[in-house]
Amino acid sequence: MRCELVSDWMTRDVITITPDTVLSAADKLMTTREIRRLPVVKNGRLHAIVTYGDVREARPSAATSLSIWEIHTLLATCTVSEIMQTDVISITANATIGEAAQLLLINAIGSLPVIDNKHHVVGIITESDIFRMVVRDWNKQEASSK
Repeated sequence: MRCELVSDWMTRDVITITPDTVLSAADKLMTTREIRRLPVVKNGRLHAIVTYGDVREARPSAATSLSIWEIHTLLATCTVSEIMQTDVISITANATIGEAAQLLLINAIGSLPVIDNKHHVVGIITESDIFRMVVRDWNKQEASSK
């Protein structure tokens, strides 16, 4: 059996944002592209990450005393730099899927930005990507046992 690498399963066309991206733009990007994580790059290098949960938590509550105009102004001026997580755990493309899975489990996170030796984002691997690999292997195993 071949050792599966992160490069075999990662998403390569990663959508990234910068720290000065406004929250409403990040929210719209996540919604329209159906993604839950956005790596934040600064000077071309991985700097932070923003999750859909981070953006959701930053939205005003329905119980807010702000008017609709104040809410729109707030969302139009707040940037992801105010909510991004700078302690990003990442991985390289030549790491094994086992190493990636272990990092996800130990840190209770759902994704790992994949970086090169200059900390440029070259991909992202998610728990769903790893689950797809497991399902593929189960299907192969079932087919060979019949």
